[in-house]
Amino acid sequence: MGRLFGTDGVRGLANDSLGPELALAVSGAAAQILSRGKKRALAVVGRDPRASGEMLEAAVTAGLTGAGVNVLAVGVLPTPAVAYLTGLYDACLGVMISASHNPMPDNGIKIFAAGGHKLDDAVEDRIEAVIAQGASHRPTGAGIGRVLNASGARDHGLVIPDRYSVEGTHERYVEHLVEATGEDLTGLTVVLDCAHGAASEVGPAALREAGATVIAINAEPDGLNINDGCGSTHLDQVRRAVVEHGADLGLALDGDADRCLAVDAAGVVVDGDAIMAILAIAMREAGELAQDTLVATVMSNLGLHIAMREAGITLRTTAVGDRYVLEELRRGKFTLGGEQSGHTVLPGYGTTGDGVLTGLRLMARMARTGRGLTDLASVLTTVPQVLVNVRVTDKAAVAVAPEVLEAVREAERMLGESGRVLLRPSGTEQLVRVMVEATDLAQARQLADDLAKQVASV
Repeated sequence: MGRLFGTDGVRGLANDSLGPELALAVSGAAAQILSRGKKRALAVVGRDPRASGEMLEAAVTAGLTGAGVNVLAVGVLPTPAVAYLTGLYDACLGVMISASHNPMPDNGIKIFAAGGHKLDDAVEDRIEAVIAQGASHRPTGAGIGRVLNASGARDHGLVIPDRYSVEGTHERYVEHLVEATGEDLTGLTVVLDCAHGAASEVGPAALREAGATVIAINAEPDGLNINDGCGSTHLDQVRRAVVEHGADLGLALDGDADRCLAVDAAGVVVDGDAIMAILAIAMREAGELAQDTLVATVMSNLGLHIAMREAGITLRTTAVGDRYVLEELRRGKFTLGGEQSGHTVLPGYGTTGDGVLTGLRLMARMARTGRGLTDLASVLTTVPQVLVNVRVTDKAAVAVAPEVLEAVREAERMLGESGRVLLRPSGTEQLVRVMVEATDLAQARQLADDLAKQVASV
């Protein structure tokens, strides 16, 4: 059996590579590992609205309760909400059933440890080992876990911190988002593309509660339309809607709302790099940017490096994947990180990327400064970037081949400080991704093509 866990949980074609049997096994093994030493442990379970989530939720719930863990079912909520509630209710784990920005036929299982933190590789390996060993002794009788709706948890003796009401978990998450905004957004009009996803209700509610005028689009999930031509991977609809309504900006979420991209009043895209630059400068001015440091991945544009250097902010880079950003944030106790794709993490307010929170904080900067998004985003000038995917037979060997490394060194010599080169094996396919950035687009294309040919010839 190959490794089950990818860069963000277990993911696959629902009822095919990711069927109820696997969902039951994964959740049961996770419960066994993460609930050890705890009596009447609790798991928070949520999902996005795709149809297969109903089937997988039943299997996950069976796996957890079969391992003796109580399940607090919170229904359709964003991934960051499940992470937040896992910490809020002192649960030993949280499970989010979602394939994020993937098309509807796919689904996934994301697992959070106590506190709402993503699992590290070692814990994932232990879970996989338990799955490989097969079913172990299971509790019977009163030892079997109970399935609790959020409103009835106390009736089953579930212990919840006294300062919080277990009633209305959705409302509590919205309250958390508004508290984290830090500014009255009255006077700002925003188009919010919910991708027919998990934030279709709580996203517009949070923005309105913070004072903004909200035009919600693609906020009518039917189980089949999630991410279908909309959301953060398809920005045409939100761009048109912003211009048509004369809105101040647009925000586009993905299916589980852990990422957010923006567009300005003219419909011009403001990507994750620009969002991070805006927030980093705002937090530095407010004394909230720990060690004056931003954490991003190696895929962030050279323009972000330049903008942060000019602003007196250190940019630390990690491997691709928000889990690696999260690990670096925790290790260095930094307060802002993210990815070009729109994952933005604010550890002071959440343990994972939160698209709605990102949008709220971006709008708070607009409200506080009185500046439009176009003006704020001008701090970053994107350097032309060319990305070529090269299919190979052995991605690991190709990436370290002497002739490939020499070609990379030669390209870097030609670019000097005006660009950079990155070769990265794909995490899921036999591909090597060749990325070249240069102030001269023609030069970037030529170097990328030359490197791609070299990679393909190995």
